[in-house]
Amino acid sequence: MEYAGFWRRVGAFLIDYTIVVVATLIVAMLLGITVGAVAGVLGLVSSAHADVAANSGGQSGNLLLVICLWLYYALQESSAAQATIGKKVLGIKVTDVNGGRIDFLKATIRHFCKYISGFILGIGYLMVAFTAKKQGLHDMIAKCLVVRS
Repeated sequence: MEYAGFWRRVGAFLIDYTIVVVATLIVAMLLGITVGAVAGVLGLVSSAHADVAANSGGQSGNLLLVICLWLYYALQESSAAQATIGKKVLGIKVTDVNGGRIDFLKATIRHFCKYISGFILGIGYLMVAFTAKKQGLHDMIAKCLVVRS
């Protein structure tokens, strides 16, 4: 197995994150337009409640982004392709430590452990550049590898 390097993984991340953010924004706008139109027609939103509606809309958008990111990564990395769109473009995939396909639960664990990698000033991600198997902290916790396809 040839392990995927740091910059190849960064490139895949940028492609994937762009796809998910754009898709989430479109869905959020469609939901916002729909909810706003219905609320306006029913007289549920007054100008006094506009700030509250904007804040709850932002929180809903953040939750929607977290859910979309989770499903995007977990479903694709546990699929037969073992890769997200960005990973496919850059010729890499996610495997277990034996080179096999990971299941949805392992992909979910790996995804949410990425938050840990980020919370510690990104050190969990930087580990990819310095570990023998090019694993980030989230890969180590989930017992996964990212390899060239």
